[in-house]
Amino acid sequence: QAQLEESGGGLVQAGGSLRLSCLASGLPFDNTVMGWFRQVPGKDRTLIVRIAWNGDSTYDIDAVKGRFSTSRDNAKNLVTLQMNSLNPGDSAVYYCAGRPLGHTQWTYWGQGTPVTVSS
Repeated sequence: QAQLEESGGGLVQAGGSLRLSCLASGLPFDNTVMGWFRQVPGKDRTLIVRIAWNGDSTYDIDAVKGRFSTSRDNAKNLVTLQMNSLNPGDSAVYYCAGRPLGHTQWTYWGQGTPVTVSS
């Protein structure tokens, strides 16, 4: 059974950093595009960044460019999201997701980890 398990969320002051991790199991990780989404109450889940099997990443929202970075370790089935210079606008529940190559839908989802940035 495919599973994505996020960790690393929490409370941080504005200007601080957090590192989220997502450990995958039961899915073809090497052949899966991984992504990070975030969601605030009352709004749709938003794709932040995608990372391909070879580590190439695409940022989907300008607000995180230059502050967030993602990487993956295919040997460990692990993807991380490094978040720097956090501001209260980054407060959300962050989700790890996976999309098998050739698919258009994000098939695999983690349970989400909350991030709260205090001013």
